[in-house]
Amino acid sequence: MNWQLLRTTDEINQLIENSFHQPVLIFKHSTRCSISSTVLNRFETKWKANQELNFEGYLLDLLNYRMVSNELASKFEVQHESPQVLVLVNGKCVNHKSHYEIDLEEMIAEIKPI
Repeated sequence: MNWQLLRTTDEINQLIENSFHQPVLIFKHSTRCSISSTVLNRFETKWKANQELNFEGYLLDLLNYRMVSNELASKFEVQHESPQVLVLVNGKCVNHKSHYEIDLEEMIAEIKPI
């Protein structure tokens, strides 16, 4: 899993633009939360098993970049949670899940028809 790091609010506009070319996935992770670490580990394990995935993956460290998370919540009208995954397609958040509801295979199934 090669995450790209999301660190600034300016990068959000670029992710929106990228989402018109391929789905963009943002994993909001708290490095101090055991639930977040467990969910991230499960997510990465499933990602490795699905090498054909055609979307960009961004990791947001919530402890260091909370302002970026706040901007995502505001821009996409999604309540902040941690851990949380947002999927962007054509400039919109088409899916968001948090905690143990985060399931890569379910997200893939929802993205493929788009």
